[in-house]
Order: sequence, then C-alpha cells, then structure tokens
Amino acid sequence: MTYGALQSLLDDPEVEEIWLNSPSQVFCSRNGRAELTNLLLADKEVGALVERMLRPSGRHLDYANPCVDATLETGERLHVVIPPVTSSWSINIRKHHAKARKVSDLVKLNLMPPGLAEFLSESVRIGLNIVVSGPTQAGKTTTIRALCGEIPTEQRVVTCEEVLELNLKSADCVAMQTRHASLEGHGEITLRDLVKESLRMRPDRLIIGEVRGAESLDMLIALNCGIPGMSTIHANTARAAIMKLTTLPLLAGENVTDAFVIPTVANAIDLIIQLRGTWQGTRAVSEILALDGQIENGRVKGTPLYRLQDAPPEAPDGEPRPQTPAELPGFDFEAAFGSRARHLAKLLEKSHD
Repeated sequence: MTYGALQSLLDDPEVEEIWLNSPSQVFCSRNGRAELTNLLLADKEVGALVERMLRPSGRHLDYANPCVDATLETGERLHVVIPPVTSSWSINIRKHHAKARKVSDLVKLNLMPPGLAEFLSESVRIGLNIVVSGPTQAGKTTTIRALCGEIPTEQRVVTCEEVLELNLKSADCVAMQTRHASLEGHGEITLRDLVKESLRMRPDRLIIGEVRGAESLDMLIALNCGIPGMSTIHANTARAAIMKLTTLPLLAGENVTDAFVIPTVANAIDLIIQLRGTWQGTRAVSEILALDGQIENGRVKGTPLYRLQDAPPEAPDGEPRPQTPAELPGFDFEAAFGSRARHLAKLLEKSHD
C-alpha cells in the first residue's frame, strides 16, 4: 500500500517524522531538525490518505471520535486529529529505526559507545529491570527495541502498548495493544488491562511500551513479583524519571500511597537509562542510574553509573565525554543484583574508555 504524495518522505531513510498542520503545511524532521516541505495537498486528498492509512487498523475518525492513534502497515506510528478539536487536519507520522534490532546498532547510531553497549547487553541478558527515559524524539522506542534484541532467544516475551510499535522479532513473542471503547462506550481495553492479562500468559519478559498513568502501578507490581521487564517514560533527567515513577502509581486510586509506592520503585527498578533529546544536542545516552532498594529522606536513591559531562571550552570537537569511574560514586553490583551481575563492573569500566 502506498500513500500518495507522502510516500517519498516515508521512503526517505533520513526522514524521522512527518507532520501536517494543514493540507498546505507539510513538515518533516531530519536528524532532529524540522523543515517545511514543498508539498501542497488538497483537502480531499488528505482525507483519502488518512482513510487509507487507518483501513488496516480498523480505526476510524468522525465528529464523535476526532482523535486516533494507529500503526501503518509498514510500522510507522500514526496520530490524527480533526475538527472541531483542531482548525484543520493535524497528522503526525513517527518513523522508527526498525533496523536497530541489537544494542550494537545503537552504537552505529552514535547513541552510545561500544563499551556501554556491552554493559547494557549483559544487563538485559541477566534480567535487570530497565526503564528508558527521555524527552520526545530522544530515541526511547528505538533504544528499548534494541535492548529487547538482547533477550535470550529461548525466553517468551509479552509486550503491552497503546499502539503496536516495537515489532519485535523474538521467536516467542505476543504483542498486545489497547482498544478504544465503541460508540456505545463498551469494549475499552486499557494498558492496565493488558498488563494484568500479560501475567496470565507465562511471560519470561514483560515489555510495556510506555508508562504515563496508573498502569505504572501494575508494571511495578509485576516486576516486583520477579518477572524481568522494561519500559519507557517521558522525563528530561533520570532523577525526574524516578520522581514520575513514584507519583504516577498514585493515579491508580486513593488506597495507593507513598508508603507503598516508594519502596516498590526502589526494589522493582534496577537501571534507568536517560537519553538526551535533540534540543540538548545530539541524541545520546546521557546518564545511567542504578537503584538498589535504598531510600534516603523519603526519596528513592539512585547511584550514577555513567554520565556525560559537557566538554571543556578548549575541547577541539566540543562533544561531551563520559565521566571517568573515579569521578562517579562506586556501586556494588553483586550486592545489589546478586551473583548474576558480578561481571557488570568490569563491563562498565570499558564504557568509559
């Protein structure tokens, strides 16, 4: 299936996202930089394109349902909003680096150095619980998809997403997505529902595309029960990610309190991988925090394992560099995560080379 005037942008490997504010305003993003294209579409042409894009998903737009999320047959994420919510057509098509199937591919995309890739690959292999954090368009989905590529092939993977995006190639994988309620208000399936269903599906790994609401509580409970997993979250710093992880579960109801959530986060999450957005410079892993169950002054303690710091003014390339291990506090991986993690310290040292 092709998509008319937009097909050339969809086929362009350098284009990361396409958005339309009106039929005469079509933008795209290359390497994080927005540009106005020379495409001019007719109103009817846009309507026909959207109808074609939504057909495989079975989702529809109308006055009662003016907002929709879907996935194109080729894997791109589609978001459409129509009047009266907007004054004209509003369309976003998010492309992903689907070729980044392993952590080594993230090295090729300059998101991390090779040594850090080895550290993260081993962290996934031994079953650490990982949250990938970052602002919009920082590469969170690309990163978690690559991390999932390091899961041992014999393990069963269950994914829960609002819209199918991960498209994992695991031999034993079940992918689930949410469903909106019908016009009569029936049949809604939320992310919370999917997480609960996943626990009945014998998962060796649980992957939640993104947590931004009460489903974070269900994720924490699942991870705390011994099911290794990963997810993403929108936050500008690793510390902000911890704060969100300790507040979002409170949306689940008045019976959920800080007294339960804070220690649960401290014990359920092992690593937070923070990505730097394009507005902060080039995309990259900017920080990694390790959580070992400790709480200080009512807050979850996180120990920095890896951190980019701004290059000194005299640096020839002006690029940030990783802080050396001597500049970071020490962390006892074996004490925090057991004997399975005994090799992580040596791998982490290589990431600073």
